[in-house]
Amino acid sequence: MKKTNFLKLAVVAVLSTGLVAGCASDSTDDPAPSADTQPAQTGPSAAAKNAIYSAKIKLARAEKLGYAWSYTGNMIKAAEKAAAAGDNDKAIQLANKASEEAEDAIAQYHSETKRYNENHGSVESSNESMSSGSEYTVVSGDNLWNISGKESIYGNPYQWPLIYKANSDQITDADLIYSGQVFSIPSASSSEISAAVQHAKTRGAWSIGETEASDRDYLAQ
Repeated sequence: MKKTNFLKLAVVAVLSTGLVAGCASDSTDDPAPSADTQPAQTGPSAAAKNAIYSAKIKLARAEKLGYAWSYTGNMIKAAEKAAAAGDNDKAIQLANKASEEAEDAIAQYHSETKRYNENHGSVESSNESMSSGSEYTVVSGDNLWNISGKESIYGNPYQWPLIYKANSDQITDADLIYSGQVFSIPSASSSEISAAVQHAKTRGAWSIGETEASDRDYLAQ
């Protein structure tokens, strides 16, 4: 082979080798996929977990006091469901709302306890100061909630089940009373008050004209 032809072949080989090496180098220098192309993470975030945990702790405190609201627990369950589905913003919003409700329930307990102690010394003395023969005549616009909330009655609307139970012979539906009805206003022990308040807060859904199952259960206690 002539020397000239050999040199041409050598040059071609070198160029080919460089081209291959360049292609290989280019493939390894490709940038990593951008963050936008990465799969989104699913499941609860740390912030959502903390918000839900905090709500559960506060609800447990309210339950211990007997002042927990039934739908607070349902809201926490909804927050857990949203977190599991990856909707952490919604989970945090629901958990924070549940925490606020539990805090309100706890604050209400302390407020009512303080008021009773300041005005009457104790829950028992408050009830003793009310004549066992006290009566109330229903007027237009009344309901058991606002009657119980009157300062001349209990000063606490959540005690309305006490009136309902004492007058169940003339109240078919706790949500439906009539002008002119005369209700006896009973005195009650602290345990009876606690049971009444608990029922008022956890009664659940109700409709006019029907006796709810939860009401029947309360009357049977």
